[in-house]
Amino acid sequence: MKYETRTFTLSTEKKLDFIDITREIQLFVRNCLLDSATVLVYCPHTTAAITINESADPDVPLDIAHFLKSAIPDMPGFRHAEGNSSAHVMASLFSSQALLMVRDGKILLGRWQGVFFCEFDGPRTRKVILKVISRDEDPT
Repeated sequence: MKYETRTFTLSTEKKLDFIDITREIQLFVRNCLLDSATVLVYCPHTTAAITINESADPDVPLDIAHFLKSAIPDMPGFRHAEGNSSAHVMASLFSSQALLMVRDGKILLGRWQGVFFCEFDGPRTRKVILKVISRDEDPT
């Protein structure tokens, strides 16, 4: 069994930015010719994250960003020298990864769900790593 891996880059435009990466993941699944598998979506950054949430209404990510800005503001008491402690806190509340199931060549998501790259310290150029971590074998 071959375990496929792909790294792609994206550029964020705002300090807090939610970028729908669902199509990029689905393209990876299609190019790997996966029928049934598990795919890991991983973010190798300490001030960014991966999440699954509603992608049908573009106001949902905006609302999440609005909440995060008000709940976790930049504070003068933070000691981290780079001045981006709030971004580290936000990233810690999310996850650096998501595990997705694949069936019939498609990632399994709910009707309104999408996979988002979450930027908390932008704008920046970031990486996302996709890896097939399991693949069902045909027993015949």
